[in-house]
Amino acid sequence: MPNDNQTSKPANQPTGKLYVVSTPIGNLADITLRAIETLKTVDLIAAEDTRHTKILLDRYGITKPTTSYFQHSKIQKVEYLIGQLKEGKSIALVSDAGTPGISDPGYKIIRLCIDNNIPIIPIPGPSGLITALTISGKPTDKFTFEGFLSNKSGRRQNQLKKLRDEGRTAVLYEAPHRIMKLLEDILAVYGDVEIALGRELTKKFEEIRREKVSASIEHFKSKGVKGEFIVLI
Repeated sequence: MPNDNQTSKPANQPTGKLYVVSTPIGNLADITLRAIETLKTVDLIAAEDTRHTKILLDRYGITKPTTSYFQHSKIQKVEYLIGQLKEGKSIALVSDAGTPGISDPGYKIIRLCIDNNIPIIPIPGPSGLITALTISGKPTDKFTFEGFLSNKSGRRQNQLKKLRDEGRTAVLYEAPHRIMKLLEDILAVYGDVEIALGRELTKKFEEIRREKVSASIEHFKSKGVKGEFIVLI
């Protein structure tokens, strides 16, 4: 008779495990020994983008099969992955960078594993938001992570007003083609406050800036914009 944490299944068909594996946010050396061991021993690696993940796997001589986990096909792919887990396969869930489930669709399979009593094993490691927060100089005792704000200026400014009124350190992600608009909206809502900004963290052209919003705007106007950004207010 199964206990409360198990579903009914044949005795010879144990449920597989989902390993939520954190991978580097840039520098491929930023991976734990446990993560490497896990990726080498699972039956399947579910990746946000298999081409991106292959670079990491090749670096560490990992030859396990991979399957893509794109958001536009999430329903069919989640059903497939849950089916594999129910058949006893072990699966590693990885994102393009950092910890799965943070600003990517990985949380959906995690939720379904919980609903199906499938064991979930965290393999902790790098996270872009924590990396940026720890070197920002901003208060870390209370903070909020908002990921990507709206791509519409009016709505984005309303979101920023709510964050301003909360009074906690706000951590935001932003793409290169939108960073200038975000900085301009921060200036409009917060005034010319000091922000921390990380660009291409842990990568070759890493840049960390702690300055007034206006100074960041002028800097990127003159130098150009490249790479992924994390902004802390």
